[in-house]
Amino acid sequence: MTDAPYDRAPGEAPTSPETESTMPTDVAIYGIGFALAVILTATSFWVANTSMIWALGIPIGLVVLAIAQMGVHLVFFLHITTAPDNTNNVLALAFGMFIVILVVAGSLWITTNLNENLMLSPDMMNLQMQR
Repeated sequence: MTDAPYDRAPGEAPTSPETESTMPTDVAIYGIGFALAVILTATSFWVANTSMIWALGIPIGLVVLAIAQMGVHLVFFLHITTAPDNTNNVLALAFGMFIVILVVAGSLWITTNLNENLMLSPDMMNLQMQR
């Protein structure tokens, strides 16, 4: 297995002392992550407020930028990598995503069900308006 000098995720410790001097410092890594996050946030605001993008493409652009923003945060700030010692972190992240999806989907399902079952029928609406 070769150890290329830049074959590591941001925030991951270097494996050999001779490559340590060529690696960016933690401050530089956090600075790069911060700069990317600011750029992606500013781009999201621009996409939402511009008329240069086709109106139906704006939601798609915002979703893509949001996913990129999540990737930057996971890699640069949370140091989620594919290294063997990060298995627990990746599993915890996957479980957290599962719980969030379950809560959001359940809330939408309940809200839709309540909306269908608690709405007055059109006949009842007409009777109430006639009073």
